[in-house]
Amino acid sequence: QVQLVESGGGLVQAGGSLRLSCAASGRTGAMGWFRQTPGKEREFVSSVSRSGGSTSYADSVKGRFIISRDNAKNTVYLQMNSLKAEDTAVYYCAARSGLGLGERQWEFPYWGQGTQVTVSS
Repeated sequence: QVQLVESGGGLVQAGGSLRLSCAASGRTGAMGWFRQTPGKEREFVSSVSRSGGSTSYADSVKGRFIISRDNAKNTVYLQMNSLKAEDTAVYYCAARSGLGLGERQWEFPYWGQGTQVTVSS
């Protein structure tokens, strides 16, 4: 069982930046970030392969967010730039053990508790 712990959320003004971190208790395959706002489905944000060589982004964050990982620390990061009010959400870290990148919730068996990101306009 892999435990995931997110950090780095908070309040930021529109146009600003935040970096989220997610530390895993052990080795994982691909890792990703999802987000959810009240009354809406949890949505995919980004994922990165085990090696870090492959990444995927939702269209809504392409060009603004950057995902990366440090396997020596079992940690994945999400650098969020040019933040908009619509980026406000609880952000969840997710991990999988198998091969492949993953973009759907069911592909990730391990989840963190979530961290709140609030962007004020």
